[in-house]
Amino acid sequence: MDFFTLWPLLGFLFAVYAVTANDSIQTLGTYIASNRDDIKWYWMFAYMGSIFVFTMVQGFNAGDPTFGRLDQFPEVEIQWYHAIAPLVLIVLTRVKIPVSTTFLVLSVFATSVVMEKMLLKSFLGYAVSFIFAWGSWYLISKYILNEGEKGKNKYNNYWRVAQWLTTGWLWATWLKHDMANIMVFLPRYSSIGNIDFKFFVIGAMLLGLGFMFYEKGGKIQEIVLSKTNTRYVRSATLIDLVYCFVLYYFKEVNNIPMSTTFVFMGMLAGRELGIWMAIGYGQLTYTSRHKKAIFPMLYKDFLRLMLGLMVSVALAYGIQWYSTF
Repeated sequence: MDFFTLWPLLGFLFAVYAVTANDSIQTLGTYIASNRDDIKWYWMFAYMGSIFVFTMVQGFNAGDPTFGRLDQFPEVEIQWYHAIAPLVLIVLTRVKIPVSTTFLVLSVFATSVVMEKMLLKSFLGYAVSFIFAWGSWYLISKYILNEGEKGKNKYNNYWRVAQWLTTGWLWATWLKHDMANIMVFLPRYSSIGNIDFKFFVIGAMLLGLGFMFYEKGGKIQEIVLSKTNTRYVRSATLIDLVYCFVLYYFKEVNNIPMSTTFVFMGMLAGRELGIWMAIGYGQLTYTSRHKKAIFPMLYKDFLRLMLGLMVSVALAYGIQWYSTF
C-alpha cells in the first residue's frame, strides 16, 4: 500500500486501539455495562459496527471522514515522535486514566492558537455538561423517575429498545467528533481514490472496535461501573440521551476539535450530584452513605482527568519543541 510508510502506519494503528479503548467509556460504556449480562458481545459489536461503517462511508463519500475537524490542522509528514502520543494513550488507558484523546493526539499537530481554542471549548464543554446533567437528573430523580437504589422497570424491554436507538445516535455523533484523532495520521482523503485505502481504514477500526467489545470495555470501564445504576438499561439510556444532546450542540457550534472526554466526565459528575440532591435529602441512610462516597469519587475522577490533560499538553509541547531542531 503505497499510501503508507512506517510511522503513519504505526501512528494510525496505535490510535485505532487507543482512541477506541479510552473513549469507549463515554460512548459505549453504559451500553456495554447494561447489556453485558443479557446480550452477547458480538451482537452489540455487530450493531455498533454497522453504524460505524455507515458513518465512515458517508464521510468518505463526502470527501472527508473527519467531517471538517482537521480543517485547521495542516498536513505534516509523520515522524516517529508523532506516533508516541497514541502509544502513551494506550498505557494510560490500561491504568484506568480517562485521557482526553483530542489533546493527547491532536495537540501534537496543533498550533498554540488552535490548542488554546481546543482547551477553552473543552473546559466550556465540561461546565455546560455538568450544569445540564445536574439540573436534568435533579428533575428526573425528584419528579419523573427514581434514579436512586430502587428504581422501577430497570430491565423493561421498551427501555432497552430506546437505549439501543439512543446509543446508536450517540455513537454516530461521537464518530463525527473524534475520527479526526485517528485519521490525522493518514494523508488527506480527497486526493485518494484507491478503494484499498478505504477498506484498510474501515477494516482496521472494526478490528479495534471488536476487541474492545470482546474485553467488555476493558479496565477503564470501571469508571462507568462505579457510578449510580449504570448497569441498568433505563439509567444507561438517560445518560446516553443527555450526553448526545450536549455533544451534538458542541458539534454544531464550530469545527474546532474538543475533548469529548471532558464533556462526558462533566456529565457523570453533574448526574451524581443531581441524584444525591434529589433523593439523598429524603433518605437519610442513602444520604449518609452516598455523601461519603460521591465527593471522593468525583474528586478522584477530576484528578485523573487533569493528570491526563497535563500529560497531553506536556507531550504536545515537548514534541513541538523537539521538531523545531
